[in-house]
Amino acid sequence: MSGLLALLDDVAAIAKVAAASVDDVAGMAAKAGSKTAGIIIDDAAVTPKYVHGFEARRELPIIWKITKGSLFNKLVILLPAALLMNAFAPWLITPLLMLGGGYLCFEGAEKIFHHLFPHGDPEVEADMEVGDPVHLEEKRVKGAIKTDFILSAEIMTITLAAIPDGSPWMEASALAMVAVAITLVVYGTVALIVKMDDIGLYMAATARTGFGRAMGTGLVKGMPKLMALLSTVGTAAMLWVGGSIIIHGLDVLGWPVLYNAIHHLAEGAVHGIQGPASGFLQWLITAGLDGLLGLALGMVLIPLVTKVIARLFGNKDSAGSH
Repeated sequence: MSGLLALLDDVAAIAKVAAASVDDVAGMAAKAGSKTAGIIIDDAAVTPKYVHGFEARRELPIIWKITKGSLFNKLVILLPAALLMNAFAPWLITPLLMLGGGYLCFEGAEKIFHHLFPHGDPEVEADMEVGDPVHLEEKRVKGAIKTDFILSAEIMTITLAAIPDGSPWMEASALAMVAVAITLVVYGTVALIVKMDDIGLYMAATARTGFGRAMGTGLVKGMPKLMALLSTVGTAAMLWVGGSIIIHGLDVLGWPVLYNAIHHLAEGAVHGIQGPASGFLQWLITAGLDGLLGLALGMVLIPLVTKVIARLFGNKDSAGSH
């Protein structure tokens, strides 16, 4: 979050030199961008799994493909769609976000189902199978861009809600600035993560000190464990974000039972606890319950998506890509 805010502050500083109106846009973008920090963390945690298992020379090209797809999602599809819906059909935003949240729940639950019950369902296994490397790369990129689309939609919606009412040009400029900055931060971080083992190899071979060589060796040995951890975090993040979108959407649409119950439980659990630990524990309980409900919904969606919707459209890849 601090890195994103620093980047947006730099953009704001440059914009001040350019023109006063652009400075206003940058200020709006910095304020709005800070509110999307949770989704940004999820995006950065989810993405590395899509390049796991490929040759080192293919990692950065795959990330670049996903980055271009993310920018296309945000700037070409979501930005104009968000402005149009905000102007003419704001009631559509919540149902569409909930639809995307359901997709995240399905994708996270499908991965867990595959881990717990390997070969338990032919349709799920069809989504998970590797196939030839070229087809796998295309499938992983498509899957990453699909997931990015949902997370980007959430980012753009939060950003739009945080921007004060103004001219369409100002809103569009602030949305575009946040979209580009967040994309660069997320996928720049992902590129650094997936190339960290190569950096470690270079340090182990060329460092002039024993400490530097030992640090390089540690990076090489530790990266497989970090990638496995990020894959787990990414799955949990999809369930958490998907579940929270659904629960918040139900509250907005007039069914606040789940939303109120979760927040009352979280508040009751931290009653009497003082200081920063109280806020963190309340967030942890809320996120955990959101994720559990997301997992339950995803498990319900697995047969619906793999056996009904995918067959209806005649394309199993439409059910999910991993």
